[in-house]
Amino acid sequence: MRTVRSPLSFPSSPVSSAVDSRPCSLPALSRRGAALALAAGCALPALAQFRVEITGVGLTQLPIALAPFRGEAQSPQKISAIVQADLERSGRFVGVDAAGVALDETSRPDLALWRQRRADALASGSITRLADGRFDVRFRLWDVVKGQDLGGQSFTVTQADLRLVAHRIADYIYEKLTGERGVFSTRIAYVTKVGGRYSLWVADSDGENAQSALSSPEPIISPAWSPTGAQLAYVSFESRKPVVYVHDVASGRRRLIANFRGSNSAPAWSPDGRQLAVTLSRDGGSQLYTIDAGGGEPRRLMQSSGIDTEPAFSSDGRSIYFVSDRGGSPQIYRVAASGGGAERVTFQGSYNISPAISPDGQWLAYISRVGGGYKLHVMDLKSGTVAAVTDTAADESPSFAPNSRLIVYATQQQGRDALMTTTLDGKIKARLAGQGGDIREPDWGPFPRQ
Repeated sequence: MRTVRSPLSFPSSPVSSAVDSRPCSLPALSRRGAALALAAGCALPALAQFRVEITGVGLTQLPIALAPFRGEAQSPQKISAIVQADLERSGRFVGVDAAGVALDETSRPDLALWRQRRADALASGSITRLADGRFDVRFRLWDVVKGQDLGGQSFTVTQADLRLVAHRIADYIYEKLTGERGVFSTRIAYVTKVGGRYSLWVADSDGENAQSALSSPEPIISPAWSPTGAQLAYVSFESRKPVVYVHDVASGRRRLIANFRGSNSAPAWSPDGRQLAVTLSRDGGSQLYTIDAGGGEPRRLMQSSGIDTEPAFSSDGRSIYFVSDRGGSPQIYRVAASGGGAERVTFQGSYNISPAISPDGQWLAYISRVGGGYKLHVMDLKSGTVAAVTDTAADESPSFAPNSRLIVYATQQQGRDALMTTTLDGKIKARLAGQGGDIREPDWGPFPRQ
């Protein structure tokens, strides 16, 4: 039995100044350096590469034109296409055809023409390869309806960082036009099983650029991002029993958090990152405990005659949602983070599992068994209103984007495992499709540090 850990290191990459005096404040690019760090020693299998498909139709989408960036034909990454895919996947935008249009960030576009094309916004830019091999990427955004210049940015990056630049541009556009923060430069984690080997992957929010964080012949389950995005907690069976690790994503170093008698499973971070909720069977049946993020003696939350598992902290850290069969069938309950009595949260259906709480605290996503299938549902926690948001039957492991606007989950489509994202109303879905192997347990990471 041998476990291989691949370190993910994030050296800094320089970002040059904004195009004009109204830049959007963005953190320095850093994590794409991990691609270079891994490229020499980790050839990614085909299953780690994904593509985006839009499968739904939204009702209120802002039409935006992304003109092909000048110099893009010679670029290893088609920036405008990546930006457009990001924006359309959000469900807030619909693309307006801008093929064949010659514009860049210095152009003064004929906005009347774009109004005739029914575009509400327009972005254009350029990509230039510099003498040292890096790339200069610039763009500018226009409000076509108001005739306003909404500013732009410039980036000087290596080839490995071009996709991240595209995601940062999409974040800028999304925030300028919606007033909310974009999530395109965030990351997701998920697990695959190919043959007898399990791998834990860290990828861009669109599924591209997947990097192996851990590979093992024994199962890896329940990955969970820390609130800072620097660490992943997960369960590994490499010691022939489930134990909980916390894994530093940048260095590849990890520490053993829970290896008590019996089963150790289902880690969930508190919002302040100081503790984990876990399910342990050390004292008999599976029960909920909290444990310091650095390890130590766990604290039992309550005494139950049923199986209590799958904890998830509320966004304010005051409550923990979990699954229990104490009432005769799996349902979602809520208990104070300090322990005490639990209250039942789900009442529709006889089988509800895998709770996930939106970062804004308004929504509960979970999986409900309906007619023999397992479907993603979303509950408005204030009103208790529940809606099924998928038409698939093998959904699992929902996880919210850090802006609470999208959910990533695993499912099966046309007989193939897939990662999907969906808007909360289910009207816009994007498939992040693998090419083989079992794809499981996605978890959406937090916003990158500013």
